[in-house]
Amino acid sequence: MRLLIFTDLDGTLLDHESYDYRPALPMLARLKAMGAGVVLASSKTGPEIADWQARLGLTDWPAIVENGAALFDGQIDDRDYGRIRAALARLQAPYRGFGDMGVDEVAQVTGLSPEAAALACQRAHTEPGLWHGTEAELHHFLTALEAEGIHARRGGRFLTLGFGGTKAGQMALLTTRYHPEVTLALGDAPNDAEMLTTADWGIVVRNSHGPGLPPLPGENEGRILRTRAEGPEGWVEGLEAVLAKLKIGETDG
Repeated sequence: MRLLIFTDLDGTLLDHESYDYRPALPMLARLKAMGAGVVLASSKTGPEIADWQARLGLTDWPAIVENGAALFDGQIDDRDYGRIRAALARLQAPYRGFGDMGVDEVAQVTGLSPEAAALACQRAHTEPGLWHGTEAELHHFLTALEAEGIHARRGGRFLTLGFGGTKAGQMALLTTRYHPEVTLALGDAPNDAEMLTTADWGIVVRNSHGPGLPPLPGENEGRILRTRAEGPEGWVEGLEAVLAKLKIGETDG
C-alpha cells in the first residue's frame, strides 16, 4: 500500500452542521481504487465509528476512536469509562457528562439524531461533558482527576475526560502495522494538530465554526496545506492538492 490517510470526521470529512459527506464520495471511490487506506480518527465512539465506516465504505480499516483513546477493530472494552464515571460520582463537581445527560439531552447539545446520540452514549474510554462551574472550581476538579490518572482535553464543544492516548499515538501504531510509503492526515481543530504534524503530509480543513489552528511546524516547508473550502469540499480540495504533488494517479496502488 502506497498511501495511508488518517482523517477527522466532524468539520473535516463531515459538514460541521449537517454531517453531510456526499461531496467526498467520488474521492473516497478514487482512493479505494488506488488501494489507499483511509482510517477515521475521531472523538466518536466505536459504535458511532462502525456506523460511519459502513456509510463511507471503510469497513476494511480500523479506526481511531474517542479522540485517540483507543483503536477500534470491532471490539469494545468499557472498563475505562466505568472508572471515569466512578471518579465523577465521588467528586460531585458541576460537570455534566454524557452519562448524566442521557440520549435526548445529548441529541440536543450535539445536534445529532436520537439514533446517533444513542451511539454516542455507548462510551468505552472517555467522557465528554459541559463544565458549569467557575474557573477556580475547574482547576480544583482537574487536579483531583489527575490524581486518579484522568486527564481533560478541550474540544470544539466539550471538556472530555480520559486516561490519555492521542490520535497521533494511535496513528503511529497503525503506521507500524501497515508500513505505508506515505502518510497523510486531515483535520480542522486543535486536537488534530499533533496528528497533522506527525504525518508526512497534513491538511488543515477550514472550519469557520471552530477555533481554528495556529501556524504549524512544517507549514512553511509546504508539507502542511490549508484549504479554502470547508467540510467535505475542503477535504476533497486538500487531497487533490497532495495527490497532485505526489503525482499519484487514479490507478496507482
